[in-house]
Amino acid sequence: MSGVKCTNRRGIAKLLCLCIFITGFLTGCGSLSYDMAYEADSSVSSFNVLSRQNTRAAEPFASDLCVASGDVSAGDAGEYIAQARSVILFGLNDKRVICAQNIHERLNPASLTKVMTALVALKNGSLDQMLTATDAVKITESGAQLAGVKPGDTMTLDQALRILLIHSANDVAMMIAEGVGGSVENFVEMMNAEARALGATNTHFTNPHGLTDAEHYTTAYDLYLIFNEAIKYETFSEIIQMTSYQTTYYDRDGHEKSFDKSTTNGFLSGSFDAPANVTVIGGKTGTTAAAGHCLMLLSRDVGGAPYISIVMGAPSGDVLYSAMKELLGEIVK
Repeated sequence: MSGVKCTNRRGIAKLLCLCIFITGFLTGCGSLSYDMAYEADSSVSSFNVLSRQNTRAAEPFASDLCVASGDVSAGDAGEYIAQARSVILFGLNDKRVICAQNIHERLNPASLTKVMTALVALKNGSLDQMLTATDAVKITESGAQLAGVKPGDTMTLDQALRILLIHSANDVAMMIAEGVGGSVENFVEMMNAEARALGATNTHFTNPHGLTDAEHYTTAYDLYLIFNEAIKYETFSEIIQMTSYQTTYYDRDGHEKSFDKSTTNGFLSGSFDAPANVTVIGGKTGTTAAAGHCLMLLSRDVGGAPYISIVMGAPSGDVLYSAMKELLGEIVK
């Protein structure tokens, strides 16, 4: 694959949006529903984010979002970006699609799934509700990130969300799912319902943690929709900025258990540096053999304007962070 080059051609984008609006198909921000094929690959379905929503509902949905039907590539960037399966860089204030590469390709999201887990928990649970672990927390997949929670352990939803997002704990994801949804299966249905409500129609979840499953998939664009919604919640935004978390919870006999872990986000831990004049606020990591190395971030420029960036399917951690740094470098060009 050749290097991907990214730029912002605002004038062209506005003209294209106007022309497409007039002809009755929505590819930018507006109020008409649409059903547009965006990928020739038969494994990827039609881009119909708004096709099932009425005009009244579609107008605020589209007018507040970045929408791109295909790749946006020009300028000078991309040695590492080109090695990733999919990338996004969107400017939230002015709805700019700065860079887009394979953003509607269905991919395994690994632990980026946990952003939806947190979102559904925040919408349907209470931070002070007590969760009790069951046998569902017994995850045996090799390499799965765990907090060490055992059946009978208890903690609040607030504690669980912090462990979920900072340590990316798969066992705690199951604990949250049962506690908020009544069962893991019902919670997953809630996740898929929320995806549909957000217009993330190329997404299907089978679990709350993101461990590999052939029927568990999403796209970089759908993850943008999910992350964009999640950052509206103060608790979520607070947690993704934390560099570490220490807490005490209890086992089935009431004995204290300690948790003390640092963030998995290399930009927050100091393992990697963002470009000058760009501040990484926070985000979520994800890695499995099937998904490769993945990262989504909320960042700001020197003026405080927010950006969402996503890299999926990088072949290594070094390539992941190098690609993200290239992507964030487009903010200051």
